[in-house]
Amino acid sequence: MYHEQTTERIRARRRRWIVLALVVVILVVALSTGFYFFRRNAREQGAAALRNTILETANRCCAVEGSYPSSLSYLEKNYGLVVNRSDYVVTYESYAGNVVPTVVVVAR
Repeated sequence: MYHEQTTERIRARRRRWIVLALVVVILVVALSTGFYFFRRNAREQGAAALRNTILETANRCCAVEGSYPSSLSYLEKNYGLVVNRSDYVVTYESYAGNVVPTVVVVAR
């Protein structure tokens, strides 16, 4: 049996395809935006965790040796600290052996 395609049916089909395409585009944009914010948040949390680890290791060194280390490489050599330099930029400044060092960690 043959059914003639009326202009109203053709328009309804076009509207359905347009709505479907818009829904797909909205979903893709929402997922990519969510992924971006998730990744950014994870990098910020990683930077904060790395900073806390560096400070804890420096405190451990001070407790064992009686003074804070003068450099980050000293913590890496003697206390097993591992810093992911490809993902984070670390600034470690020590003014004196009895002053807590300043540590700044920034995600690349």
